[in-house]
Amino acid sequence: MAASGGGDSGSSADAQKYATYIALGIGGGTVGCVIAFVLLLLIIAGTLVACALGWIFWPLMLLCKIGILHCGDDSGGGSPVDTEQVVSAYSSNGRGPLNDSAVPPEYLARIEDAGAECHQMGAMVIAAQIQTESQFNEKLIGPDGAEGISQLPPDKFKEFGKDDNDNDKTSALDAADSIMAQGRYMCSLADEIDTLMANNEVKGDRLDLMLAAYDGGLDAVKQAKGVPDNSRAQSYIVSVRSSFALYSADVDLTDGEEYPTFSPRPMPSY
Repeated sequence: MAASGGGDSGSSADAQKYATYIALGIGGGTVGCVIAFVLLLLIIAGTLVACALGWIFWPLMLLCKIGILHCGDDSGGGSPVDTEQVVSAYSSNGRGPLNDSAVPPEYLARIEDAGAECHQMGAMVIAAQIQTESQFNEKLIGPDGAEGISQLPPDKFKEFGKDDNDNDKTSALDAADSIMAQGRYMCSLADEIDTLMANNEVKGDRLDLMLAAYDGGLDAVKQAKGVPDNSRAQSYIVSVRSSFALYSADVDLTDGEEYPTFSPRPMPSY
């Protein structure tokens, strides 16, 4: 009986020990899953933050990477230019003098004329917009039906387009007609935005509002009471402004130097 009792006691102890191990294993696994889940959330959050910061600082990071801005690392290529000049051009009102050598010569006179249509902008805005819109492809037909070097919506070209080179036809695929229509449309937007700002109906930087309206329509700017808070409007403004240093005569870019923009640098089409 004593031996039998001892066996029962030993079996009970072993069972209790195994149960403890199982409980610990289950508990440990549960804790591990919770920790893994928390780590996953942290990773996702960190990724989102990194993406957000990357979007905000991407233009400056690009400038640093390519070597246009001197950011304390000499490993990048290219010859650095004056950081203050680049930043000043990016944040300017777009009315500074045009760097003639950056524009294909066959379009230079029209770009200067279009930039002089009103006091709210300048020729370098016209040039930077064209680079963003068509990369100086005067025969481009966009997926939304926009045509020509300046990619005006068809209804806007119909409103602002004229026979500016006196060839007896008005066409968005004619660079002269398209560029001048762009200038007139931008000036019309400037006047409307000035009125909206005076009435406190929209707020923000005038040029940013003009660019957002050119790309997405004035109604979108009115509805947002400023620059629309969406990626399309924001990326368009950044894209145009990122070319200001290239087209500004106030920025010292030497011949052959690569300047980072969202679209390829224009080349003369002789």
